Formats: sequence, C-alpha cells, structure tokens
Amino acid sequence: MADKKEMGFATQQIHVGKCKENTGSLCTPIYQTATFEFDSVQQGGARFAGKEPGYIYTRLGNPSLTAVEEKVAALEKGEAGMSTASGMGAISSALWTLLAAGDELISSDTLYGCTYSLMTKGLTKFGVKVILADLSDLNNLQKNLSPKTKVVYFETPCNPTLKVLDIEKIAKMAHDYNPEIKVVVDNTFNSPYLQNPLVLGADVVVHSATKYINGHGDVIAGFVVGKKDFIDTCKMTGLKDMTGAIMSPFSAFLLARGLKTLDIRMQKHCSNAKKLVEYFKSSKAIKKIYYPGVEDFPGHEIAKRQMRDYGGMMSIELNANRDTTAKVINSLKLCTIAVSLGDAETLVEHPASMTHSTYSAEELAQSGIAEGLVRISVGLEDVNDIIADFDQAFAQIK
Repeated sequence: MADKKEMGFATQQIHVGKCKENTGSLCTPIYQTATFEFDSVQQGGARFAGKEPGYIYTRLGNPSLTAVEEKVAALEKGEAGMSTASGMGAISSALWTLLAAGDELISSDTLYGCTYSLMTKGLTKFGVKVILADLSDLNNLQKNLSPKTKVVYFETPCNPTLKVLDIEKIAKMAHDYNPEIKVVVDNTFNSPYLQNPLVLGADVVVHSATKYINGHGDVIAGFVVGKKDFIDTCKMTGLKDMTGAIMSPFSAFLLARGLKTLDIRMQKHCSNAKKLVEYFKSSKAIKKIYYPGVEDFPGHEIAKRQMRDYGGMMSIELNANRDTTAKVINSLKLCTIAVSLGDAETLVEHPASMTHSTYSAEELAQSGIAEGLVRISVGLEDVNDIIADFDQAFAQIK
C-alpha cells in the first residue's frame, strides 16, 4: 500500500487507521473493553512509564479510538489526533492543556454558543483573561496581542453568521508576534474535506465530529489534531486528568463507518446548498443570505482561497420579526427543526433562541446574530424538495 501521505483523500478516509491484526475483519472491531491485560508486572510498569508502547486502560487509549484518530489526523494533514466524547470535550481538553491562570486568549467574537460560554464563564472563572474581537479586521488582533497571549482561537466560517476569517493571515500575525502562541481553529463547519487549517499555518484543529465527520446524526464525538508532542500532552493532561471526555469504542466504530463516505457526502451538501442559495436570491421573503459562495458576501474571496468549496451551511435573515420567523420555521414539513448539522437530513434552527441562547441580547447584536436569523444545515435530500418546502413556508410572511 502507498504511504498514507501520498494517498488521495477518498483513499485515506477509507484505508488509514485500519486494524493491523490478522483477524480477517474488513472493519476494525469494536474493542469494548475498559482495561487491557499485561503479560507481566514488568510489562505493565514499562507501559505506565512510557518505555513500552501498548494499551493500558481505555481512558488512555484503545485500538478502536486509535483507528479513527489516525484517520482524522491524516485527513487534516496533522501529525497526530486525539478523539473525545464530544466537540466541547475536544475544545475544552485542548484549551485546558494550553492555558493556565494569568494567561490570555484572543477569540473571535462570533462563536458557537457553548464555546462562547466556555470562554466567557468557564476560562475566566479560573483566571484566564479572554478577549473577544472581530478577527475579520486584523487590526483587532494586532492591538490585543500581548506577552501574556497564549492562544488565538476562532471558527471559520463562524457559527451562525458564516463570517469567514483568514487563517493564514491570522496565524502569521500571531506567530510573528510570538512563535509560541498557539492558533486553534474550529473546522467543524467545513470538515477536512473542504479546509485544512494546519496547512494554512494553524497549530491545532478541533472538531465536533458529531457533525460532518460522522454525518449520520447518531454519534456525539470530537477530535483534536496537531503536532504529536502537543497531542501526547493533551491526552495526558487536558483529556486524562482534566476533562475525562473519552470517546467510547462504539462511537469510534460508527465514526469509522461514517468517514468512508465523507467526500461524496460533502460534494452533495455543497451542490444542494448552491442550488438552495439561488432560490433564496429570488425570494422576497429573504432580507440577507449568509453564505461564503455568494460573490458579494464579505469574505468570499478568502473562502475561494482557503476552502475547496463553500460548504453545506448557511443562514438567512428573513423580512420578518421574531414571531413570524418562528412561524416560518414551524411551517416546514420536510426540513427538520433541530440543532446540530452535517446530517443527511436538512436541519433548521433559530440561533437566537437555541444554539446561541447563551448570548445576551446585546451580545447577539454585537456578533451580528439577528433575531430573524435562521441557520440551515443543507441535507442530502433531492434539492427540489428542499426548495419546495421553504417556498410553502415563506407563505407565512405577508
């Protein structure tokens, strides 16, 4: 078999990380075990001391987890990967490894609601200073960098406004100021198929693998990808001792299954999204479309440069107040009212009252999250059926 670094994306998503035991199983088995046997006290001691490779306890590693960790790391073009029980488990494990009391973190002001809560309520509670800024303007990064800055954190596209941030320029500015600053990028909205932040200069990538990486709405999981020395430290510090957010072997099995079709799923998500956007452009119900593929959307040129396609996520702002917006969403018959994203089904949610309810009214306005904003995860259905469903729902707007 060719070296995994030389394989194409589709080959990597199927073949990297396969179990090497000679069992004849096409799929990596589910190693549903909490602990592992040692041949001797000496072997156990050597493994605990890090002098001998091998498994000890599933909180420290498991063959089922290793299989998907290697796969996602290869797809993200990173040296190593770490699996977690959720996307928030990945984010918190990475940040608690990188930060201590007295440190400073600079973050985009537009974030997933639970990440925002972690930043503003969790990290600050333990003495970490968090600075929220609009990182689409690099001047906001420049003026906030200080000798205490340890992490620059952001999503791109941002959730739920789809604001696009320039990974390469942000990483360069941070590293020029201090090479030790770690640039952490949440790549959930894009998946490794559409964007590879590490190639663009980021140090660490985090994912909610619940979304596109799994793609079937039946797993809660996360990943952290980066340099091997950092991932090793993260496993032993942020994951093992601080969060304990360990992925289950069965979840790893389902992720390995879902990853086999990541590329073709992403192609259909993108194709459907583009056609839905064209319909929205013609609708009088729409005040604004938030999608990187729209040519006059701020950040479109950056997206062209750092993304392979424009993704399956979008938001729309309706020509309606909050109550009418709710009526429109409630009138959908095919599309599903649900949070999360990246599933086969088209999922629609109201950020101001759901995923971003951790924001105050003032914070929502500051981050550009309007009360009439509707977030859409475009699914894999026939796109004409998706369009027809929105068309009948828009009749609620007089």
